Amino acid sequence: MLANYLIGLREGLEAALVVGILISYLTKINRLDVARRVWLGIAVAVAVSLGVGAVLTFGAYGLSFTAQEAIGGILSIIATGYVTWMVFWMLRTSQNLKGTLHHDIDKALMGAGWSLVVVAFFSIGREGIETALFIWAAVQSVGENTMPLLGAALGVATAIVLGYLIYRGLVRVNLSTFFTWSGAFLIIVAGGVLSYGIHDLQEGGILPGLNDLAFDVSGVIPPDSWYGVILKGTLNFSPATTWLELTAWLLYVVPTLYFFLRAVVLGRRRTRPGRVGE
Repeated sequence: MLANYLIGLREGLEAALVVGILISYLTKINRLDVARRVWLGIAVAVAVSLGVGAVLTFGAYGLSFTAQEAIGGILSIIATGYVTWMVFWMLRTSQNLKGTLHHDIDKALMGAGWSLVVVAFFSIGREGIETALFIWAAVQSVGENTMPLLGAALGVATAIVLGYLIYRGLVRVNLSTFFTWSGAFLIIVAGGVLSYGIHDLQEGGILPGLNDLAFDVSGVIPPDSWYGVILKGTLNFSPATTWLELTAWLLYVVPTLYFFLRAVVLGRRRTRPGRVGE
């Protein structure tokens, strides 16, 4: 639940910040007459994201076990790729997100203004589709729907409230710190989703090594214990992990986390004011 709450909070806050920037800029340039087109683009993006979630949830019914495992495994790997791109993209663009969106609005207003629908759709739709895919993969890995979806919904609700308070100037959040810590945590979560996707492909007979375990600590961490459920729900930890799952987790998490933290450190060095004489 915690991992899905964080996903909903992070992606929801990104979307809320984008909406706030779009509306604030239109207010600043006295073009609120076209704000309805922004809201139309947002509504379409939300509808498409919900549609993607519905297709992922109900589209596999009636398929064979092997087909379901193959689809689940492949989509988990795709979700890992999406969240990795999302984390690095936000790290790179968060410093100038406002300038990028202002430029897009200026270009859209050069015509009839209907391009604002497209700007709003792609600005919000990207986060929405990524969120739907990643939450679906996380829900599949946990094997239970209610709590993960509740966590994601609470995260989105919290993000909406925070986004509104930030827009009104009532709350200040260090977004750089927030996206850094949440990004590092999501990389570890994505590693668990990737590992579970590998397990799905092993269960479907597509990849070998299903019974070749690297470790089995089920006696120490029972899957149905409260701490086993917490580890599964937050980090997608499996007490019985195959060598292929462990190898995939290590090959993803270690280098990805290294390059992410390296990019964070380099970014802070670039933005740090220079000393006198430099």
